[in-house]
Amino acid sequence: MTAYVSALDLFSIGIGPSSSHTVGPMRAARAFAEHLAAAGLLDHVSRVTCSLYGSLGSTGLGHGTPDAVLAGLAGHEPETCDPADVRSAWSGLTEGATLLLAGRHPIPVAPGDVSFEPRTRLPGHPNALTLTAWGATDALPLFEETWYSVGGGFIRRDGDPVGEAAPPVPIPFPYASSRELLAACDSAGAGISDIARANEEAIHGPDALDAGLDAIWAAMHACVTSGLAGGGVLPGGLHVKRRAAGIRQQLEEYDGLAQRERDTSTEWLHAFALAVNEENAAGGRVVTAPTNGAAGIIPAVGHYYLRFAQGADADGIRRYLLTAAAIGALVKAKASISGAEGGCQAEVGTACAMAAGGLCAVLGGTPRQVENAAEIAMEHHLGLTCDPVGGLVQVPCIERNAIASSTAVSAARLALHGDGTHLVSLDQVIETMRQTGVDMMTKYKETSEGGLAVNVVEC
Repeated sequence: MTAYVSALDLFSIGIGPSSSHTVGPMRAARAFAEHLAAAGLLDHVSRVTCSLYGSLGSTGLGHGTPDAVLAGLAGHEPETCDPADVRSAWSGLTEGATLLLAGRHPIPVAPGDVSFEPRTRLPGHPNALTLTAWGATDALPLFEETWYSVGGGFIRRDGDPVGEAAPPVPIPFPYASSRELLAACDSAGAGISDIARANEEAIHGPDALDAGLDAIWAAMHACVTSGLAGGGVLPGGLHVKRRAAGIRQQLEEYDGLAQRERDTSTEWLHAFALAVNEENAAGGRVVTAPTNGAAGIIPAVGHYYLRFAQGADADGIRRYLLTAAAIGALVKAKASISGAEGGCQAEVGTACAMAAGGLCAVLGGTPRQVENAAEIAMEHHLGLTCDPVGGLVQVPCIERNAIASSTAVSAARLALHGDGTHLVSLDQVIETMRQTGVDMMTKYKETSEGGLAVNVVEC
């Protein structure tokens, strides 16, 4: 099966703090409300309830899942909504509150309409939610659907086929593995970004593709800019202080000195990543890359490229994003990008591989060097657990993005020093990551029931 996920879908503009716990449930709830409207049931609905299962039930409070569900039922979209409208949709409910279902039908709403079932894990995916619309009585529901939030903001209705959907039109270079992707590069005498561009243009056309890529980068850039200016303490009760702005100020002062005693490129790289993930933790506008929990790595490495690579330009950023998306599509199709399914290796490990491959490409790497860079980056995240303290995307998530950004740059530069020949292939390390995720205990997969989540005292 072709491992195709469009870059314009893999990189989706949404809100923090979690693509699987915030963006996905919002999309599922909105689709549920739209179905009620399309079926002519809207005016018959007296209330809607939602049950959150598995990881959504375990860490949904810290990730803002109930707020996202109510915002979705009201018709909000992650791409266009005001983040402030989402943050208080459920947590700010008062007695006698109402919600405009699908944006037009008023129904009463109360905190108890959202229930948490962390011990119940549905077979389709650890991130599951069931939405139920009720009529005048609670005897029988008018309509009920179960959805899975499968990572990166992608959702799947229970009963729908599992796996990546076929491209809407034939693409010139279908591939199901990195081996096939490299073979396509050899056959066409092209780079990975060229293969990705040809496939994307077949679907979107060149103008829409470039406009979409530019919009994605503009959102990433805006997130970095906002994060580098943000201050104060992050919400959620851990009292985590935002650091990116302070680091930026220190680096600007140092870079302004006539005599520089050290290279600050790595420190800027860290600041860029911290900026994005602090924005994400605050519930701001962010781009899934490929998830929110790992959203800082690709923007950070992209900003590193623009600031420190000779000849860097906007076209290079497009090639960077296309190369990264081609790698991310392989991981999503062959393993997982969901922390609840594969641990943080599936999120941060994938983002690191995407960024490493993308940077290697724009620094002049061959397709085999790019594949090598992605493999190095993923290999050294194998077994990484997802154990957020307090169920919040803050500790260790924010710093983890900064460190992984450094790993991505190191992996790209290691690969550039070689000729692309290496012992472990990207396909092999992706399959290893999948197997490791299957073997990993549930308490280390975004449930906050193990690791740092239980060994760090919340004050």
